[in-house]
Parts: sequence; structure tokens; C-alpha cells
Amino acid sequence: MVKPLIGITLDSEIAGGYSKFPWYALRQNYCDAVADAGGMPVLLPHGVDGALYARRIAGLVISGGDFDVDPALFGARDKHPTVKTKDDRTGFEVAVTRSALKRDLPVLGICGGQQLLNVILGGTLIQHIPDTVVGALSHEQPNPRNETGHAVRIMANTLLHRVIGCLDLEVNSAHHQAALDVGPGVIVDALAPDGVIEGIEDPRHRFCVGVQWHPEFSLSSGDRSLFEAFVDAAR
Repeated sequence: MVKPLIGITLDSEIAGGYSKFPWYALRQNYCDAVADAGGMPVLLPHGVDGALYARRIAGLVISGGDFDVDPALFGARDKHPTVKTKDDRTGFEVAVTRSALKRDLPVLGICGGQQLLNVILGGTLIQHIPDTVVGALSHEQPNPRNETGHAVRIMANTLLHRVIGCLDLEVNSAHHQAALDVGPGVIVDALAPDGVIEGIEDPRHRFCVGVQWHPEFSLSSGDRSLFEAFVDAAR
């Protein structure tokens, strides 16, 4: 069986720190999760027309990263002091995601990728959870990311529920932002105990799912099932 090409967006850093030159980065487990699910991971550098990638790949993973979507993209007048943006990366991801959705390719948004997907679908974001959600959990968990941080409640009768096969899932957590409002037709399919949105999906597409946690760490059978369903949709 031919393995579908799965594009994965890359993080980027300016010169300094790790390297004297600009560099791309991606944790290996993104690629491992795609490969273990039967796909062939392809990394997508910025600076290329996203529509060109969308014609070549069979599915798209929007990866996470230590940065935020520019609040101007969802109509916010103010920017929280904690917000830091990577405009080149976001511009590329917006273009490739819109092109992928236009072609009805399977799309999986992870953490910051879920937030970007929510904005593209017409939603807005909480810019800093601790300042907005009363009694919020520690969504930037203090323990390592390869351990669970809290549970999420999966909404019944959603694609995510059918894929994962349970209503409660222990997940890891590494974010200070989250979806606030979702766009028209978009479904909230997972919630944290404090009410923070942990998952969205758009039933108008064959597979369009965003999750706030990091299933590429494969901490549960639900995480692995999510990648398997995504790759199967790309065949």
C-alpha cells in the first residue's frame, strides 16, 4: 500500500542561541507518530507558496510551538503582554492550511496548530488563560510533557469520540492560550474540567480536527487512534 504524504509544519528560530544562522525545528515524535500510523512525513519549510504544497501532500499536520497567533488575525484590538508572534511562520501556516481545507485534505491541528485552525475557521482565542479563566487548571503543566497533566471530556457523537472511543482521556498540556469562540459550523468536541476548549472539529470537511494537547507523544491508545484515523483519511 502506498503511504500518503503527510505534510508537517515546522517551527523556526532567528539566528542566535542554538545556531548562528536561522534554523527550522520539529520534535522527532511528530514524524514518528505519522510514520507509526502508516503515513510518510514530509516537513514543510516556509517561504514557499502554501498552495503548491497542498497540491502535493495528502494530509496536513499543523504543529505546535512556543509562540502565539497574532491577535489581529481574529480581530482583537489589544495584545496581551505574554503574546509573542512569529509572523512568517503564521503567514505560511495560514496559507497552507487554507489551501488544504479548500482541497478538502485531512487536517490535524496540534496545540498552537489547533488555535491557528480555530482562527482560520472563524473563531477567536483566549490570549492568556490565567488572566481569563477563573479557577483555571495549570495548562502549562509543571511535570514533563511526556506525562499526562489533566483529563479532558470528549463530547459524545463527535468525530473525535468515534475515533478515540471513550468520553474521558488523560492528556498532556503545554499552552497558555486556547479557543474562545468557534466559527460557524465548528463543533467543540473536548473540554478540560475548567471549561477550557481542548478540541474542535469541522464536519463540513472529511477530517478537520484540532486538539489542544500533544498526541504525538502517544501517551494513550486514544492519541495513537487519532493519528491512525487522520492518516487513514488521507489514503
